[in-house]
Amino acid sequence: MGRDQFDSKAKRTAHFRSCNVSSYTTELLEIHADDPKMHVLFIPGNPGVVAFYKDFVESLYEFLEGHVSVTAIGHTSHTKKNWDHGRLFSLEEQIDHKMDFIKQELENIEVPIILVGHSIGSYMAIDIFRRSLEKVTYCIGLYPFLEINPESKMQPIIRKIAASQVLSVAISLIIASLKFLPSWALRLIVTNSLGKSWSAAALEATCSHLVQISNQVPGIALSTESNHTHTFSCTEAGSSFVAKYVASLIKNQLLCSGL
Repeated sequence: MGRDQFDSKAKRTAHFRSCNVSSYTTELLEIHADDPKMHVLFIPGNPGVVAFYKDFVESLYEFLEGHVSVTAIGHTSHTKKNWDHGRLFSLEEQIDHKMDFIKQELENIEVPIILVGHSIGSYMAIDIFRRSLEKVTYCIGLYPFLEINPESKMQPIIRKIAASQVLSVAISLIIASLKFLPSWALRLIVTNSLGKSWSAAALEATCSHLVQISNQVPGIALSTESNHTHTFSCTEAGSSFVAKYVASLIKNQLLCSGL
């Protein structure tokens, strides 16, 4: 196979798709391999918007050399449009939602499924793995939600915000008020505050999705950290770095499975 053919196979653009899962509109981001050896199901952390992970999904597919299909599934009600009319879902309901997706969309595929979760998505992935041992063969958790970093400067601040209803509501109202700004003004604010080093995909996801989610969930707390830490998916470098690491784990699993 020539070099050009290999590059064409290993580099593809992730496509967005909406589907109905358990009667709820669900946003997907996916790349399908021509002859997959495995299928990666990625479960995001909060705010549960797959658009934040476009660079990561594309990098993961590339590092896996086009041999593994990748699907990222968004959390129900965490969408650009308010399909569920402001209804809030429990963690257990979100996990059941992912289980229903596996049964609906992935039950009949012939290749094994690998779960990859980020933040609270890691908790979901582990719970799904316990329930689906026959179909799901491997589980990877990235920056688990319950991870505590004693050197972090942001975690004590987040803890204080989460413990204060007044602070949580105040921050949510401030963020929600941004939706009344024109799109160019919102993008300018995000770019010059949170997103100076963020990728184009992360900026677009913030401007198009995040304001609506913060309006629906008054208790949400938003934070960013530098380098390739918890918010790795917000930069192209972070997405590539973590995707390369995940790909190495999956390649080792492929070798162990004899695939």
